[in-house]
Amino acid sequence: MHFKLTILLLLLCSFSCNNNASSKNTDKNINAVIKIVPPNENDYLQIKNIPLPDGFERIRNTDNSFAAWLENIALKKDKTVYKFDGTEKYNQTAQFAVLDISVGKKDLQQCADAVMRLRAEYLFAQQKFNEIVFRDNRSGVYKFMKPYDRANFTKYLERVFGMCGTASLAKQLKQKNNFSDIQAGDVLIRGGFPGHAVMVMDVAEDANGKRIYMVAQSYMPAQDIHVLQNPLNNDFSPWYEASEEELIKTPEYIFHRNELMQW
Repeated sequence: MHFKLTILLLLLCSFSCNNNASSKNTDKNINAVIKIVPPNENDYLQIKNIPLPDGFERIRNTDNSFAAWLENIALKKDKTVYKFDGTEKYNQTAQFAVLDISVGKKDLQQCADAVMRLRAEYLFAQQKFNEIVFRDNRSGVYKFMKPYDRANFTKYLERVFGMCGTASLAKQLKQKNNFSDIQAGDVLIRGGFPGHAVMVMDVAEDANGKRIYMVAQSYMPAQDIHVLQNPLNNDFSPWYEASEEELIKTPEYIFHRNELMQW
């Protein structure tokens, strides 16, 4: 039964998020066949506390790197994914854990927006304000300007979320040619109308150099950023193998290997 449900879910993954789509309908259509509910509570404080499969160790990251910042993001105790309006997302089976990062009160922080939010938050924390720059689909440039405080940062992000999306972000990022060299901070993205994007949150490696990784997403309507489980793993695991398979099957979207990009 679980296998059949997984296949049905993957067939519905052609839907995705953009700011112009019908959020309400997409949310319900994707999850109409979902029956299995994961545990409600998370046992891990941070991304780096999520356990690894036997034989794997996390890639060591330099202290001030984006990858190191990502693995230290706090996780909520409650694993429920809430939408921007405070209601629960219809599908509560996709997530392994939920990031302790606000979604806001507007339907803005969707898929590409969550990726940009994480990147911008890292640069803001490092006080690299001049590097907080995003572009819209017509090459319009949005730079974070003074005052460099939280209130202005929030206003800036809302403007970026309203003007930028998967199509523009895919143009801004750089193609990554070697999927087996996947790193935390990389992005799986299909730019378009619609499109989708997920952030690589953590990467581990075994003695033979084989890598595994986990990803996080927001979706539409705007909702909590959450670590995705691997729908093909019966052990309810967030780890994906950096294999030679052409397709990367996440609970609500299917990517191709050549859609891995970096900053």
